[in-house]
Formats: sequence, structure tokens, C-alpha cells
Amino acid sequence: MTSLSEGLRVIKAPPTVHYIPNFITPEEGSVLWDHVYGAPKPKWTQLSNRRLQNWGGVPHPKGMLQEALPEWLEKCIGKIMLLGLFDDQHVPNHVLINEYLPGQGIMPHLDGPMYYPTVATISLGSAIIMDFYRPVEPTTSSSLESRYLTSLILEPYSLLVLKEDMYNTYLHGIAERTEDIVDCSKVCNMDQLSHSSPFPTNIKRTTRVSLTIRHVPKVLKVKLKLGKH
Repeated sequence: MTSLSEGLRVIKAPPTVHYIPNFITPEEGSVLWDHVYGAPKPKWTQLSNRRLQNWGGVPHPKGMLQEALPEWLEKCIGKIMLLGLFDDQHVPNHVLINEYLPGQGIMPHLDGPMYYPTVATISLGSAIIMDFYRPVEPTTSSSLESRYLTSLILEPYSLLVLKEDMYNTYLHGIAERTEDIVDCSKVCNMDQLSHSSPFPTNIKRTTRVSLTIRHVPKVLKVKLKLGKH
């Protein structure tokens, strides 16, 4: 079993980024893929630029009505727990599954205070480039280009771990495009990729599925009462 060590830290990025290539096997990835696409249709939520599944409940500022996770996701969480990423008081209880078709992405964002500030993401399907940006400061330009920090290539079967500043401060996003051009001067985890060198200069996107695994501290035992009374 791989352990979370300094050898897995992305040296050219802030110190709270870890990248683990081949965290799961292709066989394990195939099983996860089948479970994702074998989920009942009501489990999918369609957004304007992608669709997703919530497992464990739907996070809400007032608290999450917790639901039991299926065995196939509990197995993933158990494997991550062996790495020491989460302590026993913050065992992951929520998994967000995103599907990205070629040309789809997600705008730069922070995951926010509803979650414990550690996020672990397993990637399936297409490789992709994820970009990171500094927050808007009163004395700096608000343009994305001026706030660009670095990029990571996320390969299939890999695990990305963001903690502390990389979770709380720096925004992350995926550009809406069908092809990623690989600029080795910008991609900070080139030395840790599983792909044999040299890495292709471009990534033609196919369907990508990400499993974002987090701990929601505030959970409820009764259903939320939303709206006016």
C-alpha cells in the first residue's frame, strides 16, 4: 500500500498538494466506472455544463442529512484512510461524482467551509489539466490570467489530495475545451506522472469521471425544513 510521504508531495507546488499516480488499478477503475453508470437515473443531477451524483447526502449550510454510502465507495474511503489523509474524527462521509464530457469543465472555485479542509479526488477516464489560481486581492488585478498559479495533469486511476492552503486559499478549475495543450513549464507534477516520458504534448479529452471524497462535519439526524413556514 502506498503511504502519503514527502515523496508523493508535488515539489513544484505549494506543500499541501499530493499526487499519487495509479492509486487504483485499471480493474478497480473499471468496477467504479460500472457502478457510476449503473446508478439509477434519479441519482444524476444535470447542471448547465456537466452532470453529477451526490453520495452520502446532499451538503447544505444547515447540515447534511446523512445517508449510508454503498460498499463500493466505502472501499475507496477505506483505501484512502490507510494513507493517513483523514483522522478518525474526520472520516469521509460524502462523495461527489462529476462527469465531464469533452468540452466541459468547471469554473475556478473554492470548495468552501461546509467541508473539512482536505479533499481527495480519484480520476477515471480521460486525463485532464486542472488549473490553480490565487485569490482576488485588493491590490492585484482580478483577471484569471494575472492570478494563475500552476497546473496539474490528472491521469486516470490517480489520486489528488489538496489540504490547508491549497484547499482554503487557492482556487481550482478545469477549462472548457476538448483538448489540453501540455506546457511543461506550467504543469508542476510532470516528474510524478505514471506515463512514460516524454508525455504527449496534447491531451485529446474523452469522458472523465471524478470521485471527490470529503468529510462533511455538520450532519443532521432529521430532515431539513426549508422554505417559508
